[in-house]
Amino acid sequence: MVELHSTVAKVTEQIENRSRGPRQKYLDLMERSRDLRPQRGQLSCGNLAHGFAACADDDKDSIRLMESSNIGIVTAFNDMLSAHQPYAEYPDKIKSYVRAVGSTAQVAGGVPAMCDGVTQGQIGMELSLFSRDNIAQATGVALSHHMFDGIICLGICDKIVPGLVMGILRFGHLPALFIPAGPMPSGLPNAEKARVRQLFAEGKVGREELLAAESASYHSAGTCTFYGTANSNQMVMEAMGLQLPGGSFVNPGTPLREELTREASELITRITAQGRDPRPLADVVDARSFVNAIVALLASGGSTNHTIHLIAMARAAGLVINWDDFSALSAVVPLLARVYPNGQADINHFHAAGGTGFLFRELLDAGLMHGDANTVWGSSFEDYTQEPYLKDGALAWRPAADKSLDADVLGTTEKPFSSEGGLRLLTGNLGRAVIKVSAVKPEHRKVVGPAVVIDSQQALADKFAAGELNRDCVVVVRFQGPRVNGMPELHKLTPLLGSLQDNGFSVALVTDGRMSGASGKVPAAIHVTPEAAMGGALARLKDGDMLTLDADNGTLSCDMTDEALSERALASTPTDSEEGVGRELFRVFRKVVTTPEAGASVIFDEAF
Repeated sequence: MVELHSTVAKVTEQIENRSRGPRQKYLDLMERSRDLRPQRGQLSCGNLAHGFAACADDDKDSIRLMESSNIGIVTAFNDMLSAHQPYAEYPDKIKSYVRAVGSTAQVAGGVPAMCDGVTQGQIGMELSLFSRDNIAQATGVALSHHMFDGIICLGICDKIVPGLVMGILRFGHLPALFIPAGPMPSGLPNAEKARVRQLFAEGKVGREELLAAESASYHSAGTCTFYGTANSNQMVMEAMGLQLPGGSFVNPGTPLREELTREASELITRITAQGRDPRPLADVVDARSFVNAIVALLASGGSTNHTIHLIAMARAAGLVINWDDFSALSAVVPLLARVYPNGQADINHFHAAGGTGFLFRELLDAGLMHGDANTVWGSSFEDYTQEPYLKDGALAWRPAADKSLDADVLGTTEKPFSSEGGLRLLTGNLGRAVIKVSAVKPEHRKVVGPAVVIDSQQALADKFAAGELNRDCVVVVRFQGPRVNGMPELHKLTPLLGSLQDNGFSVALVTDGRMSGASGKVPAAIHVTPEAAMGGALARLKDGDMLTLDADNGTLSCDMTDEALSERALASTPTDSEEGVGRELFRVFRKVVTTPEAGASVIFDEAF
């Protein structure tokens, strides 16, 4: 095994050291919970009868015996999300597959699954981030019946996978894995999609042309093919060893996809306490798992949402991660993938060029990942450099490609697209923020200009339409943090700011909101903490203040002295995000949510 890179080793050790108290508390809880296995053995006859009343007689007999495994399925199926539509038939398939090996499965519960693609730019997006913790809670409810020996999660998209992980980690005495459904086939090229969006923003094409382009991009069942949070989730789950290697980006409805689902269904029965190789989730997931996830995210240019989600997921396992960890790893992890919005290829091209197996091998060979990390499949993470294929119709495994099959999409550690992962921490008198620079050209990474201070995406659109932004400026969109409106993604800003940059202006974005996969060619300081509603410096800024965003040196500042800035009055927090589309149901979430660097969670606070 290759010697671990010193920075990777140091960050892992720092996480372990700062997590000693909460991690031990978590492990102690999991150890107490193990004493309940098989959990349904603790149920009264009446409890158990309710739990299998609707099962077929054979399944009832199997569940009664306690010697075979009963698997709980937590599903995020709905047929509005293209990525989740294939899940409609998965529960019946899984039940059939586990029944064939002498076990049973039941749908433990469903969790909400909202689509950020539908709600972006709409007020419904203000529920998106909060839905993650709601999903974690719903997962806990689903698994609270003491009926299950293992867990299968059916979830793919943005907040859904992190929420499921947060939920199942509280049941870490049981084994758990994810079964993905795969991305839709490639549609309209990403460059053309981006071109039409920008033309629409400039008023040069109408809504009919825009809808035609969007429909050609998002055209069938499966995950959206750009490398946003949904596909980043799949990368992260593989890197954490929580799903089968090489299976994230196999298209829905294909024979290989079906065989991967069969293998995962059988696998979960083998790793329960009744199986041959017990692998409780609490034993699989540790600091090494999360470091591997961060490294894979950085090397692939993944979603900035995971600077929030991975922190919240880690807290569910008693581990404390912060943005310093991301920044330290980003400085040594090279960027090895160019997938839209950090390139023109889509996730299908990435998979064809070598995919996760090639990426992981490059990183392991450079000592940048923990090869000894535990996984649900194979002997360790070293085995995740394999890829699945069909041999005479049966699932088989082989080493992943030993060289990139498309050097424009997948690079090597010797010839990376960038020597660093492209995610940086910004600090200064405006607070702490993160910036994704993997798609930002070097000449745009430092912007000095007067502030344009607004409190909504629509205000920017109005100023753009009025021609008020045709100049160098730093656009500050504040009051977009979790305490005000749930921290929506600000996708509507991207075409407008991109148009200004293309017209020769030096522009940047500073916000306490999120951008996710929309982070692209325009430098954007996002997740600014403390947010404006918590008395952060953004609430003291005025139009014309000179701001500096310097991604190369990691600074985000106003040219005023700290004393002068602190003497300014705080701007009033908007109150128009309290009702409508169910936002009033999450009022308590807005009151107690933690900062983004603590995971923006209503479940796990800084002291957890």
